[in-house]
Parts: sequence; C-alpha cells; structure tokens
Amino acid sequence: MRFPRAVPVLAVLASLAACSSAPEQEPQSKQVGQEAAASPTEKPTRERRPYTISFGGDVHFEGILRPRLANPRTALGPIANVLRKADLSMVNLETAITTGGTPAPGKQFTFRAPATAFTALKAAGVDVVSMANNHGMDYMESGLADSLAAIKRSKYPVVGIGKDAAEAYKPFRKTVNGNRVAIIGATQVLDAEFIQSWTATADKGGLASAKDEASLLRAVRQARKNSDTVIVHLHWGTEMQKCPNQAQLSLAPKLVKAGADVVVGGHAHILLGSGYLNNAYVSYGMGNFIFYNSNPATTGRTGVLTLTINGRKVLKDQWTPATIQGGVPVQMTGSARTQAVADWKALRSCTGLTARP
Repeated sequence: MRFPRAVPVLAVLASLAACSSAPEQEPQSKQVGQEAAASPTEKPTRERRPYTISFGGDVHFEGILRPRLANPRTALGPIANVLRKADLSMVNLETAITTGGTPAPGKQFTFRAPATAFTALKAAGVDVVSMANNHGMDYMESGLADSLAAIKRSKYPVVGIGKDAAEAYKPFRKTVNGNRVAIIGATQVLDAEFIQSWTATADKGGLASAKDEASLLRAVRQARKNSDTVIVHLHWGTEMQKCPNQAQLSLAPKLVKAGADVVVGGHAHILLGSGYLNNAYVSYGMGNFIFYNSNPATTGRTGVLTLTINGRKVLKDQWTPATIQGGVPVQMTGSARTQAVADWKALRSCTGLTARP
C-alpha cells in the first residue's frame, strides 16, 4: 500500500493499530440498533425507529407456582408468547432470590425463590426485572446477599436493588432500534419497621426507595442527560384500591418533570388506570401477573401493557387482557377480550390521565 507524502507514516501506523484492536460487539438476542461512530467534533448520528416494550405485573414463585420452576422454559405459561414479541419486556419480581435466610420478623407473607426464577423469566422473554418492592428483602440481610450473588452469577438484568445506593438506583440501559433506553426501579411501598433496614445507602446494601424522593429524582435527571427514553418502574399504590392514592398522584408529576417519559408499576393486586400525563405515559397499577392467589373478578384480572415508543414519544398503548389460571396469565379471546379492554380503559376515569398526549 502506498501513502501520500502528506500523511506521516507514524500516524498511519497508529491508525491501523487502533482499527485492528477494536473490540467485537456481542450478539444481541433481540433486535438492537447500533450507534454510528462520530468524530470528536461531530455529534453522534443515530437513526431511531419506534420500538415496543411490554410490561407485566407482580411475579413470584410461591405455592402452586414453585413446581413450575422444574421446567423453567415453560414456567410463565402461554403469556410468554406476548412478552417475546416485544423488543423489551419487564415485570416486577416480588420475591427474594434465596433458598435460605431468616424471614423478616412479623411479616405475614414472605416470598423467596431459587435462582432458577431468573432462568424462567429469561426463557419467557423478560429482559429486565425490578426487585424494588416490599418483598425484595423478605429474608433480610442474608437473603439480600444471596439475591445479589444470584444476580451476579446469572448476569440477569435487575434494577432497584444493590450493594449500595449507587447500584440500587442505577438504570438498566440498552439501545433498541437506535433509542437509548434507561430503566430505573424503586419502591414507594415499604413496611414502616423495615424502611431503614431495607433502604440502600451509600455504604449499605438494600432497595432503591421512592420514599427518598430526592435520590430517585436525581437518578431520573441523571439518566435524562444521555438517554432517549427514561422509564421509571415503581412499586406503589394501596392494596385493593382501584384509584391511585395521594402518594402516587404526588410523585408521578415530579418524575415527569425530572425527565421520565414512562412511569409504570403496581402493588395493589388489582389493575389501575393508565394514560398520558402531558406528554409522558403513566400506568398506576399492573396488578398480579404470575401469582398464586387470585379471584377471577378482581385479583385474577391481569394482562400485558405494550407501549410503542420513539425517543421521548409514546406513540401507542395496547392492552392484552388475561386472567390468572393456576397461577399464570391466560389470554382472553372473543367478546370477553373486547369487554376486558373496555374495562381497562375505564379505569382511567379516576386518575387524571388522558387517552392521548
């Protein structure tokens, strides 16, 4: 190869060496957009295309659900087909990942599951979960240590929990169809006696707490600086109350003002309304999802919320209704499905949200 005289030989050799040592990109299981390279004096140019993200509600593997982990590939049942179709999928994992530990003193219900829970979720197409909820540390500090070790071994994406506050509030990041997506998890629901011991701090492991609004809002503002879509997944609401409580109505607009484009979550065991808050999208309650106890008329009503997003714009919402049968969601069909979608839309009436931006 012959080079022009004007190009210094040492510069050319350095350039060739840099090219030959560039790391290879790891393959992605779902379609992911690639960011174009840019010179230091140019802004990166990325071609963004709309992507979809699907959300399910609260998940654990207690009671009748535990035997399903014997075959992780089918543990979530037929609803996995809906989750796999989306570019991203997410649920709330409402359990400690441990087989040991000491149950939280005084708690009526404590949930735990083996690490095969991550295998089951991954097989169902769930890309990321939040463990920031009122069961994430049900087996206290030793259960937290086991959970963090399982997360590290599995390399499964989990938000809302960590060895310290920095890790607990750290967003999951992925570029999808050219969109830089950041997802933060936090809980607004914690038993009063566990708020201090379960909340992650600068030098103590635990959960990301939405009760510490300053830390949560700071994490959202930070994510906003270098993300196209910022999503906040929350554990919030009042059990069996079909309208958002005052804490939810207060926090949602603060998160949107800080830069959140989507705010979604659950805890109430029943579905709550969803819709637009100005240009952002808010879902106040996803209900149960993979859950051992359900009433067909209330806590057994569930589904998958799928949003189509491009950058900061939520272009479309779609509700896929289901009923919990044997602990897992089964899609509804025909006239029952049509009525369930109408019922889901009607839940918006007490939220202050709108059907369109």
